[in-house]
Amino acid sequence: MLSPMAAEQHYLVGLDLAGRRVVVVGGGTVAQRRLPRLVSSGASIEVVSPEVTPSVQAMAEAGEITWHRRPYRSGDLADAWYVLCCTSVTEVNAAVAEEAERLRVFCVRADAGSAGSAVTPASGEYEGLLVGVLAGGHHQRSAAVRDGLLDALREGRVADQARGPELPGVALVGGGPGDPELITVRGRRLLARADVVVADRLGPRELLDELPANVTVIDAAKIPYGRSASQDAINDALIEHAKAGKFVVRLKGGDPYLFGRGFEELIACAQAGIPVTVVPGITSAFAVPAVADVPVTHRGVAHEVVVVSGHVGPDDPTSLTDWSALAKLSGTIVLMMGVDKLDQFAAALVAGGRDAATPVAVVQEGTTRNQRVLRSTLASVAADVAAEGIRPPAVTIIGPVAGLAAELG
Repeated sequence: MLSPMAAEQHYLVGLDLAGRRVVVVGGGTVAQRRLPRLVSSGASIEVVSPEVTPSVQAMAEAGEITWHRRPYRSGDLADAWYVLCCTSVTEVNAAVAEEAERLRVFCVRADAGSAGSAVTPASGEYEGLLVGVLAGGHHQRSAAVRDGLLDALREGRVADQARGPELPGVALVGGGPGDPELITVRGRRLLARADVVVADRLGPRELLDELPANVTVIDAAKIPYGRSASQDAINDALIEHAKAGKFVVRLKGGDPYLFGRGFEELIACAQAGIPVTVVPGITSAFAVPAVADVPVTHRGVAHEVVVVSGHVGPDDPTSLTDWSALAKLSGTIVLMMGVDKLDQFAAALVAGGRDAATPVAVVQEGTTRNQRVLRSTLASVAADVAAEGIRPPAVTIIGPVAGLAAELG
């Protein structure tokens, strides 16, 4: 915990509020920001306010807090252990602070921090470590330092020598659609703790450069129509290194379970007695269309979205997709891994009843610096993709939503 030099520094302390009465006066946006961490502390929270935000009301309806729907009045702080003044009325906050002072209850004034007997630090959590930063009332500074410290801890740039026992087994981490900033916080944190990383080509490759030199990186690249590591070899690598006592991160593109074969790896590890942590990722099926200005659902345009694998063609005997049924839908189809067979998929949809003029968007390497977007129709998308040299990895979005970008001008 940090605090800059000042004439009178605050004394930082951790309060055990579990089961203890905490009074929050005011139910607006300030209270809404403060309440979640108080709720997670296990405190018995009572909010006194004539009105509250919908989020605060939802907390009351869920039984997380007690809401007294009335103005503050003297005596409300009896038996309280901690008080927060969060109203927009200075006189009310001053009256609450005066009562708290008489009762010797520590009190935070959100409107005037120096006028209360306590202040709330900019705080955050990392693996059971609660980080709090005070900056003498300079809230932007304290928040910036907190964020920087938490990022450094998560990325391994600040050592946490007492972070507890090493993690066991394997973590299946969804790395997101490609942009390294779109991996989840938990995924990045576990990656920073890896001894071995088994990485796909479609994972956020830039993150590998941030790993310490002692981390073993195994290339499990599955390049379409070229060199590939067999799934059995990947499973064996996960199991071998985990059994050797290493913490293994399987870094996958998108989400591990959306055409990512993650569950196959989970089964293999489970059968070998290896514990597995699954970290969902932002799937390219929805993220890539979003960055290309294609909302896969839009009010009044699409009531359904179907994600389909294009790994095999519509007439392939191993296909599990009913393309005639898909053709009868009016919503959105997101086609993954189907660039080389777009002519087949488009023909199957048109033959099944989809209008040949249906808008189509094809996004190559979405969210990365190499992103390309092609907009076409079912009738001409295959020819357009060939003419423009669009190549995998690419996501194809079929349906009226693919034409909405025109409304942006």
